[in-house]
Amino acid sequence: MANPTIAIVGRPNVGKSTLFNRIAGERISIVEDTPGVTRDRIYATGEWLGKEFSIIDTGGIDLGDEPFMDQIRHQAEIAIEEADVIIFVGSGQEGVTDADELVARILFKSNKPVILAVNKVDNPEMRNEIYEFYSLGLGDPYPVSGSHGLGLGDVLDEAIRHFSTEIEPEEEGVIKFSLIGRPNVGKSSLINGILGEERVIVSEIEGTTRDAVDTHFVGENGQKFTMIDTAGMRKRGKVYESTEKYSVMRAMRAIERSDIVLFVINAEEGIREQDKRIAGYAHEAGRGLIIVVNKWDLVKKDTNSMRDFEQEIRDEFQYLDYAPIIFVSAVTRQRLNKLPELIERVSESQNLRIPSSVLNDVIMDAVAINPTPTDKGRRLKIFYSTQVAVKPPAFVIFVNEEELMHFSYARFLENQIRNAFTFEGTPIRIIARRRK
Repeated sequence: MANPTIAIVGRPNVGKSTLFNRIAGERISIVEDTPGVTRDRIYATGEWLGKEFSIIDTGGIDLGDEPFMDQIRHQAEIAIEEADVIIFVGSGQEGVTDADELVARILFKSNKPVILAVNKVDNPEMRNEIYEFYSLGLGDPYPVSGSHGLGLGDVLDEAIRHFSTEIEPEEEGVIKFSLIGRPNVGKSSLINGILGEERVIVSEIEGTTRDAVDTHFVGENGQKFTMIDTAGMRKRGKVYESTEKYSVMRAMRAIERSDIVLFVINAEEGIREQDKRIAGYAHEAGRGLIIVVNKWDLVKKDTNSMRDFEQEIRDEFQYLDYAPIIFVSAVTRQRLNKLPELIERVSESQNLRIPSSVLNDVIMDAVAINPTPTDKGRRLKIFYSTQVAVKPPAFVIFVNEEELMHFSYARFLENQIRNAFTFEGTPIRIIARRRK
């Protein structure tokens, strides 16, 4: 089930990004300092009073050379389309402007809950400056200070009050997957190809994401699948899919609802910077991942073409060394019949559980091969290991001092676990904890 989504909207220079970073807090930090994992965030996960939500910073959506007021209008429309709750940010230092009134008129017609936050109210004397914001007709203004974190609790209290309490029922044994990638990599054609011959479409019902249709079908061996159709997730009227950051945001919504992500690359165009950004999100979210190289029929080939392209992918996406690569063509249907089987294999890896006794044998053998590191005379000691989660598989390793578990040694242990067991297509997490 997708988390509720909060969008932050307002004209430039009112402090939207400061509020975004303050709300997202620790959760916006990069999980791994490895090449290709994006630092350019307009979408993050936050938490308040035990409730998780997604948060969008519309100020990060670049709409090119459009006029100033048009940009503001379009960013507000994006927020209306994507969000369950909207935080409209004004500036207490500058008061109500024409641009504020424009955004307020758009939001007023949206029928979405709108919370009015007046930022840059950095001291109590400035609270008297917020009352003119009542003129916008959006209810009580909340004074906040993004730079000091003041007043945000009241805003978030009001935001989570509007979250839906309905729980989407989860059907047992269904594998949910989506196709993500840059525009024009052939996602729609692949979807049609996957649903082609010998596939029984069970139903098409609306998903929890607006304007998306989840397609349910059964594979040849009876396995049930739900395909989250990102191709249908577009704004009625003006389409913002050509905006790079917006298409990344759309991919994030699909990733959030998926068990497994098919990351599609255009073989004809090769790897682009945006590919790394989108793949980085899927990796950080802990989803199963398959790299699908589409339009392989259009590439001029020699005997080494596939091997060379695969090596390029491995070089550019070093943090995805666990992800299988498949070369397909939506037009000629080359290897499309292998995708459902590959998705099933990745799903099995995601849900694989390793008995603690077997896991500890592997860890002890790894330590014998490569002794634990030392730092300033202190040596890392590993006492015990156990698996604590699946999807993705997570392993807690109890040690004497957590800080002695260097990233490189954790990666070595991960590789030894992968060598011993089949974890195809899924990230795994190594968590060091001090033994009490």
